[in-house]
Amino acid sequence: MNLHFIAIGGSAMHNLAIALKKKGFVITGSDDAIYEPSASRLSNYGLLPKEMGWFENNITSEIDAVILGMHARPDNPELLKAQELGIKIYSYPEYVYEQSKHKKRVVIGGSHGKTTITSMIIHVLKNCNKEFDYLVGAQLEGFDTMIQLTDAPVIVIEGDEYLSSPIDRRPKFHLYHADVGVISGIAWDHVNVFPTFDNYKEQFDIFIDTIAENGALIFCKDDEVLSELVKSNKSGVQKIPYSVPAHEIKDGVTKLTWNNEQVPLTVFGQHNLLNLNAAWNVCKLLGIGDIDFITAIKTFKGASKRLEVIGKNDDSIIFKDFAHSPSKLKATVNAVKQQFPNRNLIAIIELHTFSSLNKSFISEYYGSLDLADEAIVFIDQSTFRHKNLEPYDENVVRKSFGNNKLKYFNDAKILEEFLSYINLKGKNLLLMSSGNFGGINLNILADNLLKHTHT
Repeated sequence: MNLHFIAIGGSAMHNLAIALKKKGFVITGSDDAIYEPSASRLSNYGLLPKEMGWFENNITSEIDAVILGMHARPDNPELLKAQELGIKIYSYPEYVYEQSKHKKRVVIGGSHGKTTITSMIIHVLKNCNKEFDYLVGAQLEGFDTMIQLTDAPVIVIEGDEYLSSPIDRRPKFHLYHADVGVISGIAWDHVNVFPTFDNYKEQFDIFIDTIAENGALIFCKDDEVLSELVKSNKSGVQKIPYSVPAHEIKDGVTKLTWNNEQVPLTVFGQHNLLNLNAAWNVCKLLGIGDIDFITAIKTFKGASKRLEVIGKNDDSIIFKDFAHSPSKLKATVNAVKQQFPNRNLIAIIELHTFSSLNKSFISEYYGSLDLADEAIVFIDQSTFRHKNLEPYDENVVRKSFGNNKLKYFNDAKILEEFLSYINLKGKNLLLMSSGNFGGINLNILADNLLKHTHT
């Protein structure tokens, strides 16, 4: 098969290109800009385009199919040429399904926890020496790519609800046709695509209807919106609820209560315990026994950028987390505070996504930083311009978060200077963003803070 990737530099796209190259496909690709780490990884596999840009002559009748990335526009010249020649055009979720339609497909959906649940399942399957393929939204320790496609009988897919391609407005997770589906919870997101909560919620109802006739849905019964949705859904699939498993927190360690034993975990927080129980239920359906699951999950360190420790000493820890939506933010703040109740918590969120910066959506953050002892919001002013959104001031931010003590920064240099003077003794620092804090090097910041913390 000769495949051409339009917008090959995307996170999922370049990983799919590499996975298919490993499988023996002939791969070409194009993009108008490719950044690290995509550029180096594509280069290592001989897939980096020689020249940046879109070129009609990249598309010839020798190409069997085109895979179209979300970054491309509907008027992309290569796309138009492919349409003119009648070449089959896939979005990347469509092509993942094409490669996995004869496998058992496990699809992890939900507004939060998708990456962690998927990563937990993959970790357990690997530790149990099972053959499987996967698609996950983060680079995992011990795995070369974020996508693997082989002849394995099972594939575990992180099922994003965002659009599939510029010419396919269906959510990605509708296209995988799960045999086993998971929904971790429903909290409004992607307001640029789903302008109302009802419209957003509907996508999960449709997802349940896409699950195979003899399949199963595993869902978090603690989420009231989700539970009501599952109750009203007419699909005949098996519906398996899960909740927070029995546990205790002692001396900064969360222990799972199982079979009259206390099993110490590396991860913590109620949201991660829910994630763990979702993964456990999936693994049961895949034939993994409880003892094997417990043995494997003890060594799970967490997904990249999910409560990732970037610095610590005896009485301070600095975490980096991908949390950006209101539900993720609240869950992450609460997890750190509950795990370390005797330490003050400084929590910083960078509002970076289209949804979080949208003036009509920001009130969804109300109360999400309440458990932090010191709450800080950062918005890089240039982000408003890049996303073509109307800027607003700190009063709007404070009112939206419902926190008058909240500190607000819109300049990365001033934020970095402010943080450099913090005395972290007896405190934890939580840095949350799907962006990059205006280019602040968080690892250097963490090292300096711990080095200069007064004893």
